Amino acid sequence: MIQRLFLIDSNEDALQLFGQNDRNLLMIEDAFDVRLAARGNQIVIMGDDIKEVETVHRLLKELSDIIEKGNYLTEGDLRYAIQIYQKEEDAKLSDLHDDIIQVTYRGKKIRPKTKGQKRYVDAIRKNDIVFGIGPAGTGKTYLAMVMAVNALLNRRVSRIILTRPAIEAGERLGFLPGDLQRKVDPYLRPLYDALYDILGSEKVQQYLDKDIIEVAPLAYMRGRTLDDCFVIMDEAQNTTPEQMKMFLTRLGYHSKAVVTGDITQIDLPRHKKSGLALVQNILKNISGIEFVYLTGQDVVRHRLVQEILNAYEEYEKRAKKSKQNGR
Repeated sequence: MIQRLFLIDSNEDALQLFGQNDRNLLMIEDAFDVRLAARGNQIVIMGDDIKEVETVHRLLKELSDIIEKGNYLTEGDLRYAIQIYQKEEDAKLSDLHDDIIQVTYRGKKIRPKTKGQKRYVDAIRKNDIVFGIGPAGTGKTYLAMVMAVNALLNRRVSRIILTRPAIEAGERLGFLPGDLQRKVDPYLRPLYDALYDILGSEKVQQYLDKDIIEVAPLAYMRGRTLDDCFVIMDEAQNTTPEQMKMFLTRLGYHSKAVVTGDITQIDLPRHKKSGLALVQNILKNISGIEFVYLTGQDVVRHRLVQEILNAYEEYEKRAKKSKQNGR
């Protein structure tokens, strides 16, 4: 039996590292072939495999460093850290926790929570047009909104424009009752929710009243030139190729665009192609445009969301294979 001792500087940090009723330590034990014994502000790592013991020691050291810097360790953070340390021998997570993108009006620090999210945020920093493609729960839209707010508050842009195709109404909004705002609100609600979380409802309303932030369906982008703006198009898998071209060619001087979508969730009629699916082949070699692909490993919602997505992915693979074999 191999034993390794890990020391924590403060009792307060030790309590957070251990988790309630040592829950965090139990999660680590379940993931690795080791036993952990908490004694005061120290942990004894015990196991028969020296590699496993050393891996857990490195994991605990990094988690402890993250906590020491004032970060709160969530169950999702721990679950992701475990996944990375299981797969990568040279795993390192400090870059994620050190990259604070924005602080919300409530004082919450927003940062990328996975390596995929970190690549996505860095791509937005470096490029004028970025496509964030991946399943639900990977933070595509939320992180784009955070980057837009950060650009606005730091005066790198003067406006934020948020849009998505109102596919549920076929974009025939004239058939709905009420003024434009009331018509489009149901389709754009997820964008408002993210803004409220970052800026607070009062500040968001001020920006909306002054047209500093504009939220509108994709159909209302036609014929415009968007200068000095941070533009986000959400649910882009539900654009046609013509709509995608129209949107991308609206971009003016000193502007940045982020396009998000999930090509496995296309709601267009079967005879119509998705603009997001097609654009990947058209624009993939243009400098200043980057495609970032997020996966189930980047899901930051409830742990079951990731497992549900993985289960559906496996089912779809089996169904596709069965269909091919049946030909």
